[in-house]
Amino acid sequence: MEVISLQSGSSGNCIYVETKGVRLLFDAGISGRAAEMRLAEHGKDIRDCDALIISHDHRDHICGMGTFHRKFGLPVYVTRKTFDEARRRIKIGKLSDVRHFDAGDTLTFGNVQVESICTPHDAVDGVVFVVDDCHHRFGILTDLGHIFDGLPAVVSSLDALIIESNYCPELLEKGPYPEFLKARIRGPRGHLSNQDCAEVLRFAQTERLKWACLGHLSEQNNDPAVAIATHHQVLGATFPVHCADRKSASQVLSIS
Repeated sequence: MEVISLQSGSSGNCIYVETKGVRLLFDAGISGRAAEMRLAEHGKDIRDCDALIISHDHRDHICGMGTFHRKFGLPVYVTRKTFDEARRRIKIGKLSDVRHFDAGDTLTFGNVQVESICTPHDAVDGVVFVVDDCHHRFGILTDLGHIFDGLPAVVSSLDALIIESNYCPELLEKGPYPEFLKARIRGPRGHLSNQDCAEVLRFAQTERLKWACLGHLSEQNNDPAVAIATHHQVLGATFPVHCADRKSASQVLSIS
């Protein structure tokens, strides 16, 4: 299984997963041109993707949805509530192949299944995903809200994951955001802090979990070095921790 984070953060999110001949894109929060070019840098053609799967209705996950569909011919998988809210939030344009699923459903693409899991994040119908190819399980776990019941068990079942490590509490407290926004971020429908994320991984840390990639880091309220250091303090210095970039694609992350 190969994973590429094409971008991660409040300015845009998009993740590529390839396994068993199935190629999937999760979220479309960047331009079609950027997605196409960043995949091409790794020898991938975006037009070969089998589906675009949307997690929730926030702009940094949906702004390119219409372009990805029309320019690259990708069918869009999205819950009906998320789709309706997305159309209210932005101008999506005409989509001719939208395939609705319910939060909690499992989607099937050949020999690959994509499990959807409801989250308490402040979206109308937000979900996160687990990609299962019968040999490996990979989690896409961002915009979580808080450490909700069942999350540690999900993480314990994974071989690798991208998980949000959105903010450092000290940087958030000292930062420029107004108090209402700070409260939203650290509240039960906001985001996980570095320490929250590390504690989830510590609980789930088994021989099965090969690596973690920290995603959705705040530009104002976090720093990759701080996030990685926090995780190494909790998980040990030898545990492989990567950090998804806010402006560019990651290396190809493999699960074997």
